[in-house]
Amino acid sequence: MTGTAPMISFVIPCHNEEGNLRPLVAALCAAVAPLQLTHEIVLTDDCSTDGSWALLKELAAADPRLRAQRFASNCGQSAAMFAGLKAARGRFLVTLDADLQNDPQDLPKFLAALEHFDCVCGTRVAARGQGDGFVRVVSSRIANWVRNQLSGETISDAGCCFRAFKRECVADLKFFKGMHRFLPTLIKIEGYTVGEVAIRHNPRTAGLTHYGVWNRIFASFYDLLAVRWMKMRMFRYQIAERVNLAE
Repeated sequence: MTGTAPMISFVIPCHNEEGNLRPLVAALCAAVAPLQLTHEIVLTDDCSTDGSWALLKELAAADPRLRAQRFASNCGQSAAMFAGLKAARGRFLVTLDADLQNDPQDLPKFLAALEHFDCVCGTRVAARGQGDGFVRVVSSRIANWVRNQLSGETISDAGCCFRAFKRECVADLKFFKGMHRFLPTLIKIEGYTVGEVAIRHNPRTAGLTHYGVWNRIFASFYDLLAVRWMKMRMFRYQIAERVNLAE
């Protein structure tokens, strides 16, 4: 790969997704090819215990657009996403899960919406039943309702990690454990605009889900209170004029 930054960086956390990685990379390349946009795929292996890392090295050796890194110990989805965003070089950053429930064919919807918003979040509300069972659908709806009630947000699917944003949206963010659930709110706090697009939600065909009722609703409660506090206490300012100060 040349030193020229790609237009799009796909940023993907990965933990024990060996069965999904090869079709995921193929699906991403197939989705971006008709758009004729340069891209890279940044995959962060969160210390998988299956063959994910060996497969990533194999795939990266065949295609330099795939860039991979592996944690020395399991650190969680937020850390893996943050590490990927730090390594990404694209003008637009697209985050998604590695389990193929997010459909790369929805990419044009995000790019079109980025003409009107700084950050675009996927919402699976209409399609959730196509890919998940009853318990996951209900727990997700409850979790989104609780988050919106306490944070004052209107994001319909804050737990969906299929998002696209301009790289400046996350340039000054401070990441913390569990923050991936609140990325739209944190981006709004920084003064950027956030929109939503409806996306498909595929059933998982390989691997096991890492989320259930506990970590959808209860485990993130303290994080939610922290985000609520930040939203209330953060301030923004705009410089009117400067003298002897560089802009």
